[in-house]
Amino acid sequence: MSVSIQHVAVTSVTRGLKTLSALLDKAKTHAEAVGTDPDVYVTARLFEDMLPLSGQIQRASDTAKGAIARLAAVEAPAMADDETTFAQLQDRVARTLAYVESVPASAFAGAESREITVPAGPSITLGFTGLDYLLEFVIPNFQFHVVTAYDILRHNGVPLGKRDFLGIGPERVKTAA
Repeated sequence: MSVSIQHVAVTSVTRGLKTLSALLDKAKTHAEAVGTDPDVYVTARLFEDMLPLSGQIQRASDTAKGAIARLAAVEAPAMADDETTFAQLQDRVARTLAYVESVPASAFAGAESREITVPAGPSITLGFTGLDYLLEFVIPNFQFHVVTAYDILRHNGVPLGKRDFLGIGPERVKTAA
């Protein structure tokens, strides 16, 4: 069986986006259970020089959209980084997921060897082949922002565990015979 770059890219970011949505749901439920406005988490951060929860979700969204667009040689939708509520963050995740799932597999033809450039600062551009871009840049960068969002919520008392991050649902649990 061969594995396509489209399958790896779409599966990786789809799983992470669904995880972000589920984390936001759990955080909202927890906040309501303890009598807190869930929107207070939107500006929470782990350390003063790190982006808040909203920024982590925006960067995860941008990384997912950018990866799919660059690999498929299509245009990514623009999204303003102006979310201030849980509902707005959930909407952004949903719109990003819809975009990722809308790009046809055929658009990824030749993506493994496609030359990809990524701006990385005022005078820095990174260059990759499509496969190296996905494996060396997209997946680690995307996962960094997803796990940092998880860590912000966990640090603020949301009862999350490793299974929440991994997105392991009942369909994956096998019972002993």
